[in-house]
Amino acid sequence: MNLILELLRLVGIIIYSYLEACVKLVIPAKRKSVSGEIVLITGAGHGIGRLTAYEFAKRQSKLVLWDLNKHGVEETAEECRNLGATVHASVVDCSVREEIYSAAEKVKRDIGDVSILVNNAGVVATADLLSTQDKQIQKTFEVNVLAHHWTTKAFLPAMMAKNHGHIVTVASAAGHLTVPFLLSYCSSKFAAVGFHKSLTQELSALGKDGIKTSCLCPVFINTGFIKSPRSRLSPILEPDVVAKKLINGILCNQNMIFVPSFVKFRLLLERILPERALVALNKFTNVKFDAVVGSKGKEH
Repeated sequence: MNLILELLRLVGIIIYSYLEACVKLVIPAKRKSVSGEIVLITGAGHGIGRLTAYEFAKRQSKLVLWDLNKHGVEETAEECRNLGATVHASVVDCSVREEIYSAAEKVKRDIGDVSILVNNAGVVATADLLSTQDKQIQKTFEVNVLAHHWTTKAFLPAMMAKNHGHIVTVASAAGHLTVPFLLSYCSSKFAAVGFHKSLTQELSALGKDGIKTSCLCPVFINTGFIKSPRSRLSPILEPDVVAKKLINGILCNQNMIFVPSFVKFRLLLERILPERALVALNKFTNVKFDAVVGSKGKEH
């Protein structure tokens, strides 16, 4: 009898969830305030990290910016100060666990408890597997996956004590869909998406519903991160558009942020189409970018 009641409850929740999603399509979700929140952004010296910092600065957040590039992170910090924000910028190598922990202790001691963590730092190697150097593969996983663990372990305890916070994983559509000659990158982003999903479920199991999670999954962005990207179906996104989608998703506590949203439809096709049809679809999509193949620079 208990099982039947639990199944009926589950069906009721599913129906309610669909109705709620339909309502949200018409009525915008209420946005939270991030004014005064201590926001730490890794990889803040350029691209999405920099533009996301600007968005938080406009909303009077207190910013902690990390990047390996001293000139880049200081440029971001200066512009954020011009926007009226209090900013602390540091050079941190997110591929080194000890450096992350050391920098995190300094933040907690000198600035306070981080309440919004944006794990944005990332690296990429555009090459086939045999042309990718071992150190490139290792660095890809150190920055794109392991760093998320170290930063989260450093700042999550304070969030849990207050049952308040937000952890953002900047992943990629490549964390759901694979692309040739981005093998290490796709693998690392699949791991990043898995980190986000597992963390979300773990916080729920611990009853920490005040700590929100978001995962950004865009297609190619025009930042120079990947050289000359193009596709027959997917647009090349402008970074300011992605940063605005990200900040909107954070303010609305959106769990998974796909940019553009039709990536969700592509994921559905991935699950329902036969293998032969998927191969044909991938060829039709015709994703291209500059890559090293067979130890020679070629376009693929």
